[in-house]
Amino acid sequence: MKGYNKDEVDQFLDMVIQDYEAFEEKLSELERALEQSKRQTNSASGETRFNRESQVSATEQTAPAQAAGGTNYDILKRLSNLEKEVFGKKLYE
Repeated sequence: MKGYNKDEVDQFLDMVIQDYEAFEEKLSELERALEQSKRQTNSASGETRFNRESQVSATEQTAPAQAAGGTNYDILKRLSNLEKEVFGKKLYE
């Protein structure tokens, strides 16, 4: 008889199908793990971004107030010195 043995071909095809099924199962498992990892990364980066934005926002709110306070003090000090020069020391005696 020439050609292939049907039983050997069927056995070989069964092995190929088993390999494809194992491959497909492993691929699905890895895709699920990847999605879970992405969700964890997104939630962690979202929390980090929120914390960082909160810190920056708090710093931006306090920094201008401090700078304005310092600036106001400097302006008042300069104004006082200018008044002393212009009007003399009479105002402060």
